[in-house]
Amino acid sequence: MLANKMKTLILGVAAALALSACSTPCDSPGGLCAPITPVASPLEQRTRLPDRPSEAPPEEAKTYAVAPLPGTVSEDGTVPAGGQPVRIGLLLPLRSETLGQAADAVRAGFMAAWERDKAGFEVTVVETGDAQDDVLSTYQATLAQNDLVVGPLARSAVTAVAASTLVTKPTIALNHPEGREAATLPPNMLSIGLSIEDEARQVAEWAAQEHPGGEALILSGGSAWQRRIASAFAAHWQKLGHTAKTLELSAQNGYLSDPELVALRARLSSEPVELLFAALDAAQARQLRVALKAPPLGDMPLYGTSSLNPGRVNLLEGPELDGVRLLDLPWQVQRDNPSVMSYPRPEPRDEARLSADMERLYALGIDAFRVARELALKPGQSVVLDGVTGQLNIEFGNGPAKFRRVEPAAVYRNGVAVPLPAPGAQQ
Repeated sequence: MLANKMKTLILGVAAALALSACSTPCDSPGGLCAPITPVASPLEQRTRLPDRPSEAPPEEAKTYAVAPLPGTVSEDGTVPAGGQPVRIGLLLPLRSETLGQAADAVRAGFMAAWERDKAGFEVTVVETGDAQDDVLSTYQATLAQNDLVVGPLARSAVTAVAASTLVTKPTIALNHPEGREAATLPPNMLSIGLSIEDEARQVAEWAAQEHPGGEALILSGGSAWQRRIASAFAAHWQKLGHTAKTLELSAQNGYLSDPELVALRARLSSEPVELLFAALDAAQARQLRVALKAPPLGDMPLYGTSSLNPGRVNLLEGPELDGVRLLDLPWQVQRDNPSVMSYPRPEPRDEARLSADMERLYALGIDAFRVARELALKPGQSVVLDGVTGQLNIEFGNGPAKFRRVEPAAVYRNGVAVPLPAPGAQQ
């Protein structure tokens, strides 16, 4: 089975295009499923992940219900009180060959969160495929039978729904629509998708605080997601009043060109900069550090996004990345965070580790339910949530929706990304 999943990982470019706003490249979706079996201790909780269910038409959507509870908030503000349960439709591309496994990851996290705080909430998992007509018709049907919809997941699907006239009830999209700012979304739509571009902009702010007035060299690979990161960092860095140069490094089979790294070393020796920003993956960043390891270049600050953290999969051994600074989700770098510890961690069907991208999508599923729950309990109110994907600030129900996610800072130590105080705080 693992071999089959690895084939899917290799074919993940199509998934990356559909999930092109994801926090990490999402070039390699693994496999996750939803059923949750809670156990006594939060530290011991694990989500067992069986094989994906066989394909089922939308009308066979599965509903997870609870005893009626209802419409207004209880005195302690923790559950709806005195009426029917809040009905949530979870709309995911579970019948998609390219996104089915990513959708499984989101569903698993969502149901883990629902299992923990399900009082007063009924969830119906609704499957779609990739076709736009399928997504729109299924969304319309789901909207008619639920109080709130979570989904879609694919960027193209979110774009189609946002451009339609169908969004008449609260809808929490799991990705960002193409070519639309949040302020132009339908009033009832909130986008909470993971965004690697947002990460790059936050890294720019962090680096600017630590190196005021410094010049940066932005190093990028040739992949589309790497260019997006580099572009987002460069634009925000310049907006903050700093100067930057950009260099795109060629790569073959994921490995950076040795001659180009030698040339880079010579360039930095003659034209030093204050800091480097790496729009690369973890293995490429390691190559970069090895090439620049001798003083004084080895001490040059290097920043990056969560793309530099492979998580529990293929952890990079050795100290090559030690000192590299990055942002990532609390789920990945703050394992002792109370919110993170409250939910079961996903486990694979065999001894292989789950990819970091799948872990992040699982975390997105957790926060998707938590956001839906908060919006149902506090309609029209501002929401601040200590999420497993970051500190979430939400305004919904009073004009255009606003959403901001702030991710924690981390630094590599002994080959592992460990959390730092918030950027700008005393360290």
